[in-house]
Amino acid sequence: MIQGLYKFKKVPNKQTVPLTEILSMAVETLWSNKLRTGLTMLGVVIGIASVIAITSVGQGVQKSVEQQIQALGTDVLQVLAGAPRTGNVRQGLGSTSTLTWEDAKAIAQQAPSAQLVSAYLQRSAQVVYAGENTSTTIYGTDLNYPEARNTYPQEGRFFNQDELDSAKQVAVIGPTVKRTLFGNSTKVIGEQIRIQGETYQVIGVTEPKGSQGPMDRDDQIFIPLTSMSGRLVGNNALTGVSVNGILIKASNQEQLEAAQFQVTNILRLRHEIYPPQIDDFRITNQADIVSTFTNVVGLFTIMVVAIAGISLVVGGIGIANIMLVSVVERTREIGIRKAVGATNSAILNQFLTEAIVISILGGGIGMGSGILIAFAAASIFKFPFVISVLSVIVGFGLSLFVGLVAGVIPARNASKLDPITALRSD
Repeated sequence: MIQGLYKFKKVPNKQTVPLTEILSMAVETLWSNKLRTGLTMLGVVIGIASVIAITSVGQGVQKSVEQQIQALGTDVLQVLAGAPRTGNVRQGLGSTSTLTWEDAKAIAQQAPSAQLVSAYLQRSAQVVYAGENTSTTIYGTDLNYPEARNTYPQEGRFFNQDELDSAKQVAVIGPTVKRTLFGNSTKVIGEQIRIQGETYQVIGVTEPKGSQGPMDRDDQIFIPLTSMSGRLVGNNALTGVSVNGILIKASNQEQLEAAQFQVTNILRLRHEIYPPQIDDFRITNQADIVSTFTNVVGLFTIMVVAIAGISLVVGGIGIANIMLVSVVERTREIGIRKAVGATNSAILNQFLTEAIVISILGGGIGMGSGILIAFAAASIFKFPFVISVLSVIVGFGLSLFVGLVAGVIPARNASKLDPITALRSD
């Protein structure tokens, strides 16, 4: 502190102390109390790091899900077989068949807004090749499924109309199934696999799609709908070929609402459903799913960021407490400085600068830590690494604001000390 006193001796009474000198003394004082300074800025570091990391993770997860849904097509409606009621008890989804392939064909013919219609039948089954086996999802589909789901073969081909009409036992497998059954083998096309005891020839491997939530979209096998219905499942509908769902692709997103209205009316007429009867099917809109998920993630992110903001409040309180203690500890020093010519504003600026330096350093460390945490989370959980410039600016602004607010009262108290009383303190 002798150096600080010497500097003040050079400053005539009522003269403004240069900002660089105030900053230099603030850094010197904080550096001489490294442990206290570190503990003081810890709250700010945690708060800023939490805000940036949580915002980044939330935006990364949101972007990942949006990409996955967009990969499936945001201009697609999905009609699912409804869960019927027995008395007042709602049965499980798939406990009965309420959709048929004929429904899909009727939609294709009668719905003007439906550009493409595809029906599918879905079941989980055990698949065996040589000594390897795996449990996967089998899809019985028609020829429109690849375009409806943006799922195309990377190797080989998809089955054709003749194979669909004749219920040919051919299969297109996903990359995960290929890796599980065939390992690193490059010879996959033409190999024979067994699905529930039935032999199928592999004619293609789909391009990688990744995961959609808990569902691995590469862990799938596609076979002709006729083959699946006749050999693996059996026609369990009263009339026609039973299906689990129907995909309707519109020409663009603006046509989705019209397509949904048309599909609803067509199915109600075919299933003889009249008000107040409940529909035995459900229609989901991919665009609505994206919008809903975005809103949910946005609200969740705001909530968690608000909770993380509490850390900033705690950090500000910590800075204020430490600065108040510092004023008490340095009462005699303040008295000496005033005695040699330091003004109230010089003392005020000195303590205020120390608080701001602490918060800026804490904010800088917090921003770096938050970005590193966000990057690590994106790398581990495989979602896009997104850093919002706004969150960084807001984080830095908050750290500066916290330091300013937290330092005002202690700095004011220090500047108001009477020099005679301060010199008499121990």
